[in-house]
Amino acid sequence: MTVLAIEMDIPYAENIMVTVDTLTVDLSDGRTISVPLAWYPRLMHATPEELKNWRLIGKGQGVHWEDIEEDISIEGLLIGRPSGESQASLKNGCKHANPAQHQNAQADRKSQADLYIFGSYRLFLLY
Repeated sequence: MTVLAIEMDIPYAENIMVTVDTLTVDLSDGRTISVPLAWYPRLMHATPEELKNWRLIGKGQGVHWEDIEEDISIEGLLIGRPSGESQASLKNGCKHANPAQHQNAQADRKSQADLYIFGSYRLFLLY
């Protein structure tokens, strides 16, 4: 079997946005990549405040969420690699791992997303 290895420059992240069901990353080469939030259980279980507390790491090679101890690499996003975290690990490391708290966190995100979308819509009408 022959294996072809292609070396490429990985663009860096410039900005991110998390919605109710999607993680979206703006890249330095002009692309925007979106992946299902379900790929990252810690993000799915996080509150809106926890999701806002992110920072770029490694000059944009990844994103880190301090409150939920989540790191996601841009390379992993580009090749379509979801989190490999086990449910046991998630329960040990995530304070929102029980279903009731998860539903509350999702409802909080949805309310916030609805407000954001409504706010954007109003802004659009003003222009």
